[in-house]
Amino acid sequence: MKSKFKLLLALLAVFSLLAAACGDDEEGTTADAGDDAGDAGDDAGDDMADDDAGDDDSGDSGDSGDDMAALPGEGITVNMGRANWSSGYVHAQILHDLIEEMGYEVSSPDGLEFAPDLGYQTMASGEMDLWANSWYPGHYSWHEGDLPDGTRIGDNLLVIEGSVMPGGGLQGMLITKSWADANGVVSMDQINAEEALWSQLDSDGNGKGEFYGCPEDWTCDDIMASQIAFNGWDNLEQTQAGYDAMFAEFLTKAQAGEPAIIYTWTPTSYLAQAIPGETTMWLHQENILDDSNPLGKEGGESYTQGEGYTGLASDVCLSPGDVCNTGWEAADILVTMNAAFAEANPAIVALSEVFNPPLIDMAIAGVDLNASDGSQAAVEEIAAKWIADNRDLADEWVAIGLAAG
Repeated sequence: MKSKFKLLLALLAVFSLLAAACGDDEEGTTADAGDDAGDAGDDAGDDMADDDAGDDDSGDSGDSGDDMAALPGEGITVNMGRANWSSGYVHAQILHDLIEEMGYEVSSPDGLEFAPDLGYQTMASGEMDLWANSWYPGHYSWHEGDLPDGTRIGDNLLVIEGSVMPGGGLQGMLITKSWADANGVVSMDQINAEEALWSQLDSDGNGKGEFYGCPEDWTCDDIMASQIAFNGWDNLEQTQAGYDAMFAEFLTKAQAGEPAIIYTWTPTSYLAQAIPGETTMWLHQENILDDSNPLGKEGGESYTQGEGYTGLASDVCLSPGDVCNTGWEAADILVTMNAAFAEANPAIVALSEVFNPPLIDMAIAGVDLNASDGSQAAVEEIAAKWIADNRDLADEWVAIGLAAG
């Protein structure tokens, strides 16, 4: 319990730095996350003392419509899926449960779990109706390509703007803080340029320093491959494997003060373990990947990182100057649907447009999921508890969906 509470406190500290950065231009998203951070921390502490908190509210679920026969989803089955990274499981499940409150019969998202490449194909073909795990602009690359009927994948999809966590997907590279301090490291470019640095990351002796990247088909792996080519990082290469295994190896090294670099993102519980400013630091990138698509990948123009991200303070982000740029644009985490399904189900579209659980809450949910057995039952329990604890907000979203249906 003490370990979990420590992680929660660390998350609150991290998100106090990130909240303003991830959504200054988005009302009701990360601004709310900052406002709710204290309450979320208090609630998390209370949860450890009383795991049954909020159960009394469960009977109120679905009371938004007085006439159940009038619910827009009555008699309609929805095939919902999710992406294959655990940090997206809980918010997908919350949306699943709220759609059910509008009368729909919704399949469990774990039954249609995909990497993005297959996810968008499956949605475009109509075998999956929606998911809540799109990371744009990078995922627009998967809108390219054709279906067997000759239509473009993206022409069969609808992106729900403003949904989930606009600007909430802060991304970048973490480095072992003590090693960076001892060696004067400030950027990825510097590491690539100095053999004394990259050689310490060369564990297999092939003449290239390794950093932990992304599993294949997560899109961030293609973005990083493009960054390597774009920046001329000839002395660095990306290690690809299961993310949890890579992170565990990275954390062991970072805590021991050994040289290590890993890609990570928000909202996750990973930042509560490899705490920026204590165990790790974010790394600066000099040049930000544009839309030139240096590897010539289909849809690779969507890998552009715009102006990158400069909202992190110097006590958590290394830089050779006054401004630290992580080199990654804060991604919009959005709902995507099959276009024909969306047209036939305006209630689900309307609900998805306003569905935006706070970043800090979803990061805390990740801590809870990590502390569980990781099963679908655990995902469902965490999601149900979030809805019970935020019943008024959930009712507002459902009411908007019902009004549109």
